[in-house]
Amino acid sequence: MTDSVPLDPIDLEILRVLQNDSRTTNRDLATAVGVAPSTCLDRVARLRRTGVILGHELRLDPAKLGRGLEALLSVQVRPHRRELIAPFVTRIRALPETRALFHLTGPEDYLVHVAVTGTADLQRLVIDEFTSRREVARVETRLIFQQWDCGPLLPPVPGASGT
Repeated sequence: MTDSVPLDPIDLEILRVLQNDSRTTNRDLATAVGVAPSTCLDRVARLRRTGVILGHELRLDPAKLGRGLEALLSVQVRPHRRELIAPFVTRIRALPETRALFHLTGPEDYLVHVAVTGTADLQRLVIDEFTSRREVARVETRLIFQQWDCGPLLPPVPGASGT
């Protein structure tokens, strides 16, 4: 794990504003957090340089791209050995249906978020790309009915419960 970066209240407010709208101009951001535009620019540059800000994303609606069915696939890989895992991860990440891939602890080794055109496409994906692989021992499929974005990610408040 990497060490956390010390953040003051202005840094936290910059992060909150940018997470809610990453297209906020530097001038508007500076006004929102109460600092000069040059100070704001320096702070954002430091947050990028230290790896707090990793980048900006363009979010697309899968349904509007013809991929209206989303699912989570729980995948068990056996044997769970490095020489099998690396090619598996490479292949799954390369699939156009894959939206996210997580390596987990517990009975399932991976959780794969996919977006497909429909149930026949999901069945094809599971059979042709997952269960046909010799290292895949089991796949469980769960359809996603609805998804919500949550608030901005900020560091824990010292002294708050659970910290």
